[in-house]
Amino acid sequence: MNKALISLEGISKKYVLGEQTVHALKHIDLQINKGEYIALMGPSGSGKSTLMNIIGCLDSPSIGEYWLNGKEVSRMSDADLSDVRNQEIGFVFQTFNLLNRMTALENVALPLVYAGISKKHREEKAAEVLERVGLKDRMLHKPNELSGGQRQRVAVARALVNNPSLLLADEPTGNLDSKTSHEIMALFEEIYAGGNTIVLVTHEEDIANHARQVVRLRDGLIESKN
Repeated sequence: MNKALISLEGISKKYVLGEQTVHALKHIDLQINKGEYIALMGPSGSGKSTLMNIIGCLDSPSIGEYWLNGKEVSRMSDADLSDVRNQEIGFVFQTFNLLNRMTALENVALPLVYAGISKKHREEKAAEVLERVGLKDRMLHKPNELSGGQRQRVAVARALVNNPSLLLADEPTGNLDSKTSHEIMALFEEIYAGGNTIVLVTHEEDIANHARQVVRLRDGLIESKN
């Protein structure tokens, strides 16, 4: 296998809405190598969210092949896709998606519960990753006791706790002010420098500029890569 972490070949996705067929993606070819930092950009309706969902194994293509870390995931069952998501992909969302009744430490440890890791090791690993994202002194705080930037750091730590092959971030600064956005993007820079592969979905040019390559979509097609 080549060094491509992500290999998309002839990926198309169509949705049937009543009598209308929407072609969200049209024969997309894209390779992303290990250790790359890519931004997906495009206006609303360009297909970037559909492409993100396919890369994140949240959706399957109508046709085409998708290989992730040497596994062909485009033909997997929902149960197998769920396993791939848990093992290979760390997700960071615009809305943080933290559980309010849990501490930062418990939120970060949650993916390790599904991986069957003991409580002691879960807590050790979660504490280690929280320290890495600069929240050593906030581990026992609940989300409502944290700022927006701190909550997103907790979400980033949770995404990293499983040592995923891919960090997939969907508009990660969408709910943050500009100062906090810069801090979160600096954190992504550190994560990238540590050897992680990052795919960032954004509609903001200044956020996309942090990536090493920008892939622009329009009308379900890749318009440019630079």
